[in-house]
Amino acid sequence: MPAAERYIGLMSGTSMDGIDAVLVDFSSAQPQLVAHCHLAMPTDLGAELKRLCQPGPNELHRLATTDRLFAEYAAQAVHELLHRSGHPPSAIKAIGSHGQTVRHMPDVATPYTVQLGDPSTLAALTGIAVVADFRRKDVALGGQGAPLVPAFHNALFRDQLAKGSCAAVLNLGGIANITVIDTASDEVLGFDTGPANTLLDLWYQLQHPDAATDYDPNGQFAASGNVNAELLRQMMTDDYIQQTAPKSTGREYFNHEWLMGQLERLSAWQPADIQATLAEFTAASVAKGLTEAAPKALTQVFVAGGGAFNSDLMQRLQKHYPSAEWQSVAQLGVDPQHLEAMAFAWLARQFQLRQPGNLPSVTGASRASVLGGLYLP
Repeated sequence: MPAAERYIGLMSGTSMDGIDAVLVDFSSAQPQLVAHCHLAMPTDLGAELKRLCQPGPNELHRLATTDRLFAEYAAQAVHELLHRSGHPPSAIKAIGSHGQTVRHMPDVATPYTVQLGDPSTLAALTGIAVVADFRRKDVALGGQGAPLVPAFHNALFRDQLAKGSCAAVLNLGGIANITVIDTASDEVLGFDTGPANTLLDLWYQLQHPDAATDYDPNGQFAASGNVNAELLRQMMTDDYIQQTAPKSTGREYFNHEWLMGQLERLSAWQPADIQATLAEFTAASVAKGLTEAAPKALTQVFVAGGGAFNSDLMQRLQKHYPSAEWQSVAQLGVDPQHLEAMAFAWLARQFQLRQPGNLPSVTGASRASVLGGLYLP
């Protein structure tokens, strides 16, 4: 029997609502999810991370401090995961840590991307080797540095898809990103299509500050409103939505200021109508991305991320792209909440094997490359 190849993946996305930790065993052809946990984001830490997404005073000190604090928080998630699974640190080959993105600027004159979560601190606190800083190598090679999950989607799902078919994996996190896999060729395409939960959650929180959840359960608030056609047309003309791939985005672009700027142009609006329009905007921009990325008509779209549980959003997506069958990635054997964190366990293993972790066809990098750096405990 092959020796266990256990890796931990850590992912904290654009929503900044918490960190997902997974323990994955790569001993067999199909990776096995051994254990998982979600650790909610501490209120003060989350607030400071969101502030760091925009220019502000004393940034260097605040960034360095938050870098350490986020690593300590990530270490708590690792300890909780090990406790739940019953594994000692010595049983884990490495942790793949995405870190928390606070600035992602791949299209400026001197491109850069910043993820917090000091890997040296994380390694010291867990006693496990850490592979981190995955994005910057791709940026150094002229790429966007994101999205990185399409390479994992291709490795994990290609053999499960019908021969000759063209299918997509859609992740609905804070930002929506797509992976299009054409099984008739080796081609894989993908990019960030635009916002998903980031703006939906932001507007819901502004309108429901005392709600039990910080998101719109099943899209009920969105479903109660009517789409503002004028606002939707305006949003769909946004420079990012119209930009051709490769492209990637985040909270530094689609944020409170962006949304308020959109609303300033309207003569009148109702809160529920804005929520409905934001949901429609997500669906329309995803459908536009799928149409542009797919070399031929898609037969299936498999959905992951928190948005997969938003029934209103799923209905809108199916309306905008009706030719494909829409399903959860659970149909492919992976829980939609854990797919992204599993990708960073896989990227850590790719680093250890000295195998590429990026797809130039997705990020625009000049070549495929091993991603990340190793930090020993």
